[in-house]
Amino acid sequence: MRLDDERYALASVALKVLPRTRRIQAYLRWSDKGRSPARHLGQVERDTRAANLVAGWELARDKGLVGPRPVPEGSWATSRAVRASMRGNKGRDTKPEKRIRAILHREGLRYRVSQRPVAELRRTADLVFTKARVAVFVDGCFWHGCPEHHRPAARNAEFWSAKIEANRARDEETTRLLVDAGWRVIRIWEHEAPEEAAQRVSAAVRGLEEPEGPQGAVSEQSVDGVGRPAEDDPTVDVTEHD
Repeated sequence: MRLDDERYALASVALKVLPRTRRIQAYLRWSDKGRSPARHLGQVERDTRAANLVAGWELARDKGLVGPRPVPEGSWATSRAVRASMRGNKGRDTKPEKRIRAILHREGLRYRVSQRPVAELRRTADLVFTKARVAVFVDGCFWHGCPEHHRPAARNAEFWSAKIEANRARDEETTRLLVDAGWRVIRIWEHEAPEEAAQRVSAAVRGLEEPEGPQGAVSEQSVDGVGRPAEDDPTVDVTEHD
């Protein structure tokens, strides 16, 4: 939804049942500078919660409160296809991540998924072994500039080149900051064989000599301790036990 001439916010629809009448009211909620304002949309009377949420969105659109955010003039997102592709890129739970997690889980290792290794440092690792102080990143070949598989974009080449270089610089900075904080950092390219990548991670977590990997970003921090095995789904967050 549009907040003013320059700012937009992601909104959500909430439902509230009035205690006396038991009628269901729909509200539009959003975040703005640390606050969570709400605007009444109206009464909804569908048979299910999902249908009432849909009805709430319909009310919001009818009132002109929500809609697609316009693309700024000169934006690199030159087509709907490009924008759809960007929105479809997953920040977590990619296929390479899931395969590596499944192998590590079978080996009895437990981890946290998509967490900050250092709470005050705004950098999120794909796998975090808190006791062993090992942070694992599974990097996409395009977005992180894989030397083997990255191919420069044909359109808007200057923009994409600058973006990939910025990603590389951020990766290097993230590794340095975590190593300085006493963490061991392992970076895995998405094209690597999951079994070999998992072996590198397992060796680091168990405090064994780690085989040299393609990105080789590892600190000299020793590790101690491995989480207890648990009967959990290997493709979801698994919290280590203290």
